[in-house]
Amino acid sequence: MTESTPIVLITGARGGIGRALCHQLQSEGWRVAAVGRDAALLEDVPAQARIAADTTTPEGAALAIAACSTQLGAPTHLAHCVGSTLIAPLHRTTPAQWREVLRVNLDSALAMLGAWIESRRAAQAPGAAVLVSSVVAGIGVANHEAIAAAKAGVEGLVRSAAATYAGLGLRVNAVAPGMTDTPMTAGMLKVPAMREGAGKQYPLGGVQTPDQVAQAMAWLLSDAASRITGHVLPVDGGFSHVRPLVK
Repeated sequence: MTESTPIVLITGARGGIGRALCHQLQSEGWRVAAVGRDAALLEDVPAQARIAADTTTPEGAALAIAACSTQLGAPTHLAHCVGSTLIAPLHRTTPAQWREVLRVNLDSALAMLGAWIESRRAAQAPGAAVLVSSVVAGIGVANHEAIAAAKAGVEGLVRSAAATYAGLGLRVNAVAPGMTDTPMTAGMLKVPAMREGAGKQYPLGGVQTPDQVAQAMAWLLSDAASRITGHVLPVDGGFSHVRPLVK
């Protein structure tokens, strides 16, 4: 590795998509800093640095950036994979539940992207960030009101930040996955009938893997996407744009 090797800070690194992205980018020669709330739970995550921080707060986000800068160098790239979900209609969602969904998904995106942008501004250097939205932010899916609102906020953040900081050479994008086979969805997908039913919703069929989402994120972070900013890339088997042929 050389001084020009990109350094990526990956939050939510213990989750399915974050872990897959750590593996993907480390295999490509990137220096990877994996972030989670408990460093001990990151021991089996492929990374050069493992950082304990609660990135749902500005203080925790700043801590993650500082720790990465000390251990590997200032992060040139950011992949923010922290998130949660809630499947419930609004009339059955309590104020405490929707505030928690907003905290984990939207507050963390604001805090982490803001801390990374400050680091890049201080370095007067370009970089790229990718955040994680959801297919439900762009198309109405029943019983997803709270998470749809939170992820729609993430998408608005991506577009505005991309416009604000393009002049500094900072690219900001997001992916919007459909149903993905991760620990977060394991409870739903462990029932064969539910897995089969979920897979039939997608024109390309089946439930996607974390690796498939990670590959899209890695591309958005790479120089191959050097002219892409302010975009939300659906990784959803066609769910949000086409309808499957019913046989």
